Amino acid sequence: MGTTLNVFVIKQLTHKFKQLKQLCVVLITAIAFSGIFAVGQASANQYSPSFKNTDIVEFVTIVGKNLKKTMIVDPNVRGKVNVRSYDVLTEEQYYQFFLNVLEVYGFAAVKMDNNIVKIIRNKDAKTSSIPVVGGSSGINGDEMVTRIVEVKNVTVRELVPLLRQLSDQAGGGNVTNYDPANVIMLTGTAATVNRLVKIIERVDRAGDQDVEIIKLNYASASEMVRIIETMNKPTSGKAGQPTFLIPKIVADDRSNSVIISGEVQARERVTRLVKRLDSELESNGNTRVYYLKYSKAEDLVKVLKGVSDSIVAEKKTTKVKSSSKRDISIEAHESTNALVITAQPDMLRSLEAVIRQLDVRRAQVMIEAIIVEVYETDGVSLGVQLGNENFGFTQFTNGPATISSVAAGVEAAKGTPGEVVPAVYSTETGQLITGEYTKQDIEGDYTLLASALGSASGIVTGVVSGDWAAIIQAVSSDTNSNILATPSITTLDNEEAYFIVGQEVPILTGSTSSSNNSNPFQTVERQEVGIKLRVTPQVNEGSAVQLIIEQETSSVSGNTGVDIAINKREISTTVMAESGGTVVLGGLIDEDIQESVQKVPLLGDLPIIGHLFKSTSNSMRKRNLMVFLRATIIRDASLMSEISEGKYNYIRADQIRKQEEGLSLMSDEHLPILPEWNDDLALPPTFSEYQDKLKQEKELTRQHNLLKENIE
Repeated sequence: MGTTLNVFVIKQLTHKFKQLKQLCVVLITAIAFSGIFAVGQASANQYSPSFKNTDIVEFVTIVGKNLKKTMIVDPNVRGKVNVRSYDVLTEEQYYQFFLNVLEVYGFAAVKMDNNIVKIIRNKDAKTSSIPVVGGSSGINGDEMVTRIVEVKNVTVRELVPLLRQLSDQAGGGNVTNYDPANVIMLTGTAATVNRLVKIIERVDRAGDQDVEIIKLNYASASEMVRIIETMNKPTSGKAGQPTFLIPKIVADDRSNSVIISGEVQARERVTRLVKRLDSELESNGNTRVYYLKYSKAEDLVKVLKGVSDSIVAEKKTTKVKSSSKRDISIEAHESTNALVITAQPDMLRSLEAVIRQLDVRRAQVMIEAIIVEVYETDGVSLGVQLGNENFGFTQFTNGPATISSVAAGVEAAKGTPGEVVPAVYSTETGQLITGEYTKQDIEGDYTLLASALGSASGIVTGVVSGDWAAIIQAVSSDTNSNILATPSITTLDNEEAYFIVGQEVPILTGSTSSSNNSNPFQTVERQEVGIKLRVTPQVNEGSAVQLIIEQETSSVSGNTGVDIAINKREISTTVMAESGGTVVLGGLIDEDIQESVQKVPLLGDLPIIGHLFKSTSNSMRKRNLMVFLRATIIRDASLMSEISEGKYNYIRADQIRKQEEGLSLMSDEHLPILPEWNDDLALPPTFSEYQDKLKQEKELTRQHNLLKENIE
């Protein structure tokens, strides 16, 4: 029984121990949770925060509840918070404490206008809608802000790299410069942004950027600036001078002065150098040779002599004292296209400036004239001419042949039979001297008939019955022509160009013969007939070009009573055209309809039968002529090569087309074809390459002979 009692006592004690253990766990848990929510209020709107191993989401929730703000937490916000404050904080201090904790753990709070605070990662805050503040906002601490700072004395491009080293670029900080306005945009916590602003204010101090003007007496201002800029140019591989020690230097050619702007040290260094270089030459005169790149030396001589005369006259007018004689010599050397000038230094500077501005590469202009002419003519003639040997005839001249000319030709064409000559006997003896014979027949002259019928066209038929004769003639003509010519020419800017495709036709200009025709002669002058184009382009600023154009198209139309007749179409004008654009120079639209009726009065008006007493001729002519022009400015070699290649390939393609069509009676091998366009030079093979080629040919020949022997 004692043993049973002991077991019972032990069970009771074990049960009590378990209850005591559970009570301790509850007490410890209560104490722990009381630490989590330990934001005891000393008084109204005062806080004493203390958090130990608290989830950051729970931490944000507690602060939002205390500050009566709606907190939205990004799903990427995770972690535990361990922090305790031994001070009693006001509501503003408590919110700054909250921002400090978030910034330490890599998060940021973005405050919205509707009392909502977004908790996001620090690196995402720079792209969120954080407030843009100014210098008087008074915001400090770890609140995310953006501020724009205007820089007045230094360039933001040089200042930004320094500020980025002091900003948290991997987190919520960001430094960006805007060069046109010379401003810097700073993003980050208010404390960091305010610190960067203070640094900018101390760096952005105005230096001594005064301007100094040095008037040169002997040297050229442009040449002096070129020398100094070459010296200040940084050497490759070595660190250059600081920016503030490099002055700005500008040349004023009008007054031959050098303008220097920069810090005092930089200005003084450049000033000393300029004064040392601006010294008088050892000799009074100076001779220089200028090799021209684009202009012609002979053309520039006249211009430079005129400029030098003007400068000398101006100096005499202003009464400039000079102890030396101002002899000037300007000569052109044709072989090297160079100018040799001997003059005083100041005169050389002036002439050198003129040469530099005139010796520039000029643009080229390709002009294409497009001449289009469409010519159509239609004509119909119908006429009947009657004649009677006793009463006369009807004759109309609006036909190709008249009845009188045909009748005269027929009469002249009639032959005459030879006469019979009787025999002749001697009167004394009565013997036969010559026997009877018939003379040779006289043939008719067909010249008049051929001339009359030679002008006839269409159908011409005649009827002869007794004393009556009739000629009926009918003709219909239709002529169509389509002429297209595209002459093109390329020339330099302001240079006249002339182009002609045609022939020289002899024109009779005079004739003289003496009374006895012993010294007759004629004077003949040859005249150019064909397509002519004369043009002078002037390239203006931009893509416009002014063209002075003389365009002529002429052709031989036929003979006249005196000499030949020449058709001529000519345009002389000045136009302004855009590069690559097509403009119309002029045109002609001509329509001509004519009807000619010749008839016998009264009889020609009778219906149907009246056609026997009249001749009708109708003609219609229509001509359309237009001249267009396209000018293309060529400023570089690539465009010239592109245009040339296009024209070249067009001709080559036309030759290939002709070869494909072939010749009817000859082999196609006789047709010429241009080689392919290729700017690269084709070099001949080297000696070793030539030897290798010969060996290959010999080996192929040997193998061919062996194969032939095996087959045999």
